[in-house]
Amino acid sequence: MMRVLESPEAVAPAPDFDRLAGVYRWMEALSFGPWLGRCRCAFLPDMRTAQRALVVGDGDGRFTVRLLQENPMVEIDAVDISPAMLRALVRKAGQHADRVHAKVADARSWSPDTWADGRGPGYDLVVTHFFLDCLTTAEVGALAARVRTLVADDATWVVSEFAVPAGWFGRLVAGPVVGFLYRAFGWMTGLRVRSLPDHAFALEQTGFRLCRRRSWLGGLLVSECWGGHPPC
Repeated sequence: MMRVLESPEAVAPAPDFDRLAGVYRWMEALSFGPWLGRCRCAFLPDMRTAQRALVVGDGDGRFTVRLLQENPMVEIDAVDISPAMLRALVRKAGQHADRVHAKVADARSWSPDTWADGRGPGYDLVVTHFFLDCLTTAEVGALAARVRTLVADDATWVVSEFAVPAGWFGRLVAGPVVGFLYRAFGWMTGLRVRSLPDHAFALEQTGFRLCRRRSWLGGLLVSECWGGHPPC
């Protein structure tokens, strides 16, 4: 039976990540060590020629800072629902802060004409690191449909996420770890999502195609490159 990407239901109250802005780095280090950082930067060498990047939900901005350092030409529209996270991101950007355009917005209800301070479409890079797991599959699909109208034909979308692989490792290790993370972040931020979205299905349904994929920790962490049209 053909699967259909359903329309998102009414938008749930937004989670509050402000309280984590000052401790997020240490929480990550204590739980996953360097692995989330390695996942975020897996395709960083391929981003050195990007001119306009849309980075959604980068938290305190450690990836954004690396991208600014590696690519002296890129301008970044950094979007996050948390003002505190965005302030931390801009602060970390330091001397590169003039190439960062920070916008506080809920990606689930965003419309294109409110992004990038009124500038038109044409992003050649989109990045969502450990952000899509805060959305449902329908919400990812709605976001992808809007992003599709903003990107150049040859744009790349880099996604890093948690995953539950098939087999015993997924059942006995990855699944319980992901479940624990959802309960913990639900308690700390009010996040209501409790399971990973099928982001691959949502992106495919909106015209993106998977080009490359890497995984770590037995498949618990994945990083992917998606393209708008061939070649990737």
